Amino acid sequence: MIEFINITKQYTETAALQAVNLRVDSHELFVLVGPSGSGKTTLLKTVNRLVVPTSGQVLLDGVDVAAGNLQTLRRHIGYVLQSSALFPNMTVMQNAAVQLEALGWPKAKIRPRLEHLLRLVDLDPKLYADRRPAQLSGGEAQRVGIVRALAANPTLMLMDEPFSALDPVAKRQLQALILRLHQQLDTTILFVTHDMQEALRLADRMAVLHNGQLQQVGEPHAILARPANAFVADFFKDVSASERDLAQVLAAGFGVPRSGGGEPWAAGASIYDWAAALQANPTLVVQVAGRELRSGDLIGYLATLAKEAAHA
Repeated sequence: MIEFINITKQYTETAALQAVNLRVDSHELFVLVGPSGSGKTTLLKTVNRLVVPTSGQVLLDGVDVAAGNLQTLRRHIGYVLQSSALFPNMTVMQNAAVQLEALGWPKAKIRPRLEHLLRLVDLDPKLYADRRPAQLSGGEAQRVGIVRALAANPTLMLMDEPFSALDPVAKRQLQALILRLHQQLDTTILFVTHDMQEALRLADRMAVLHNGQLQQVGEPHAILARPANAFVADFFKDVSASERDLAQVLAAGFGVPRSGGGEPWAAGASIYDWAAALQANPTLVVQVAGRELRSGDLIGYLATLAKEAAHA
């Protein structure tokens, strides 16, 4: 669990963060979202002490991050940057092994671990292990960055706008990958983005920041349904109809409280994927954010969209 307690970061006359109080639960995929300059990356970097707050505390499982050894702290936190930051003169395998070598892993254990992770991110070790970064696409390079961050099996991953430089197809593929890895590995992920579509697709919960201040915290569908203020409402107003997801269906009031059974889905799953699944199995019950959705909910939601379009 991560606890931000009264975190303030002052740069000369500018406050990047202003008394932020926030809790990220263990095993959550928690997203910090907001426009450029809102303070989200600054807040993320206080966790691994790349930014030292002017005042306040950051606690990891109840322990102040400022209390221990800096290198030990960072070696046990996965960190994925906006760019993959791979060393150009090293192979994929060598790049991915950097953290494990720093931790003193025996060589006999490093390669099997990395081959396993490469397969998890859909990179065949036989094809990719000996390639150099210049031989990778942007999406492939970022997958290697994810492998490097996961190598030492960290309980926490920090991801700072990792897909912002990728094309839309690669971005959606990697978003799906992160959702899958989160389910498989059960790692706590703190993810930063300024893309509200990405936030809605990925987040178990999210926090909206603006001008260094926390605006709202909650599950995506709850924030869409009940924005805390005009800024939050305006920030999400341009969510594209072509990107409709289950969070928006819940926000529109559909679904019933979960009663058991059904198939777990992410709140960011597309309604079009849901429709395809229903075509194959019309009785499918989808579990999402503590609620159950059925085929009638999809029909009802599409009807509300038609009414909105007619009155637009």
